[in-house]
Amino acid sequence: MIKASYEILQPSNSQSFLVRKFDKLAFDAPYHFHEEYELTCIIKGTGKRYVGSHMEDFACGDVVLLGPNLPHCWKLEPGNIPAEKASAIVIQFNDAFLGSDFFNRSELLHIKDLFQKSGCGVSFHSDTQAEVKQLLLNLVEEKNNFRILIGLLEILQRMASSDEYMLLDQHRVVAERTLAENERINPVFAYLVENFRKQVSLDTAAGIANMTTNAFCKYFKKVTRKTFMETIIEYRLNYAIQQLVQTDKPISEISYESGFGDVSHFYKMFKAKMQLSPLNYRKRFMRNITSTPKKLSA
Repeated sequence: MIKASYEILQPSNSQSFLVRKFDKLAFDAPYHFHEEYELTCIIKGTGKRYVGSHMEDFACGDVVLLGPNLPHCWKLEPGNIPAEKASAIVIQFNDAFLGSDFFNRSELLHIKDLFQKSGCGVSFHSDTQAEVKQLLLNLVEEKNNFRILIGLLEILQRMASSDEYMLLDQHRVVAERTLAENERINPVFAYLVENFRKQVSLDTAAGIANMTTNAFCKYFKKVTRKTFMETIIEYRLNYAIQQLVQTDKPISEISYESGFGDVSHFYKMFKAKMQLSPLNYRKRFMRNITSTPKKLSA
């Protein structure tokens, strides 16, 4: 069983933050968290992105800003390119890397607001995603430390001024939890990330948190605003939805692969969430795709 590991980052002597380009090893990292902010851009690769209790597909160009102590990982799945060619650019920094009061200046209040949003994880799309990706590609090739610093500030300003974003783990309490609280709840999410498609044990989860089952259930609801079972079902339904629209697998197969042992229970849970049966959801999705007007070539 993989637990959410606490990572300590150390920039080189010549830099106050980390700028790195990773190969596929970045996608082998376990569900983990650290005290630094993290900006990640996927250059090549497809798979599943886990941020807090949120799960979503990722692909080339994926741009996400994560706040401190927000557990996360990117897991590769078979795609259009071999796993060994997968790569990502990652920047990690703390909010005091330019001084404790630097981002309190009036000119930088938009960036400070962005940092607050990042507590839930922020995914950028459309023009912002494309522009930030290009800025990051330029930054990772830059050798001058001063220009790297200016480049990071420009990227933060570009994201802070954008409305082309989505908050990921919206159920997460944005106010910072203590390190002790994170060390207790994040390993539980790690257990769910690795096992939600299999048998999940309440006793095991409570044991990971070093609590009785009754105390754990109350604690989990207080921290996540959802019950333990609601969280498991949400993971399973999100995975099932992705399988419905991305594959032609039979509904029964998707049900079992998503972690539902009983197909009728899967239908009931799916319809409660989506107001459609799995089959009708797939049909509507395909109908919407085929009816979308195609752009004419110039």
